Amino acid sequence: MKNIIYSFIILAFLLQGCDSIEKKSNTKNTTNSYLDYSKRDDQFTGGIKMIPISTTKGEFKVWTKRVGNNPTIKVLLLHGGPGVTHEIYECFDGYFPNEGIEYIYYDQLGSYYSDQPKDTSLWTTERFVEEVEQVRKALNLDKDNFYLFGQSWGGILAMEYALKYQENLKGLIISNMMSNTADYNKYAQEILGPQLKPEILAELQEIEAAKDYTNPRYEELLTYNYYTEHLLRMPVEKWPEAINRTFKHINPEVYIYMQGYSEFGITGNATLLNWSVKSELSKLNIPTLVIGSQYDTMDPKHMEWMSKEVKNGRFLYCPNGSHLSQYDDQKTFFKGLIQFVKDVDKGTF
Repeated sequence: MKNIIYSFIILAFLLQGCDSIEKKSNTKNTTNSYLDYSKRDDQFTGGIKMIPISTTKGEFKVWTKRVGNNPTIKVLLLHGGPGVTHEIYECFDGYFPNEGIEYIYYDQLGSYYSDQPKDTSLWTTERFVEEVEQVRKALNLDKDNFYLFGQSWGGILAMEYALKYQENLKGLIISNMMSNTADYNKYAQEILGPQLKPEILAELQEIEAAKDYTNPRYEELLTYNYYTEHLLRMPVEKWPEAINRTFKHINPEVYIYMQGYSEFGITGNATLLNWSVKSELSKLNIPTLVIGSQYDTMDPKHMEWMSKEVKNGRFLYCPNGSHLSQYDDQKTFFKGLIQFVKDVDKGTF
């Protein structure tokens, strides 16, 4: 009898061991599949592709880099600015690979790693939308796998793209961007501006009234009094290297032409001054995540409203975050973002 019992115990241990080995093997295979570039046409360049973009002003190339393999989840990252770079999202490397999420870095036309033509007629939301569509086709993204993430100006571009091409999308993420720049300016001037020290606000307003935007004092005042409160809530000397590199690589010609000189509202004759899709959000039927942050340059209540205005939305609130909440409220940001992507993928959103 004892021998029979011992035999069962040994068998149980063996089966448990086999199950453990099988689980490890499955995990290894999944990991290998995600990291396997051997059957991809971009293996030689480590995932980088220079994609040709046709415009009315000729053909140019934009820089992209794919990370990982996932047939049902591919997230295209639209950076802000305009004229900033993909480098602002390098922290995604710390989260998406562990979740098996494929993602694509992308420098829009005019940005540092892509071609930088000088013709200002190229800097329109309509042309950028068509650029994203050409990138989508080149990367074989479709409604069964294509998630579009856009932050700040990238959020404007993502909304505009979705309103024209939502049939191509599996999911949409609008991060840290309102649906109307007039409301954005009002929030900056009536809510955030008065939070500055009166003497700082007065000096900023004096410089702006004189249109002396290239005055080094203007950037200094914004950086140490406004940006560290509402752009990235860390002392400037502790800002991540990727952020500093991003700002070093910014294309001011594109940025100033479309956004103006400052994040303290849209200034001057910037082309985005009167932009709005506020009345069109209800046309969006695709699963949509809207991310807002307590200390953002954008009003989080407006972004919560946006999540209810679209037909199939969710709001992610980052209580400790600002405009770059992927850094200053990182755990909240990525937990909510990853959950959304996975819920949509599983059909449980």
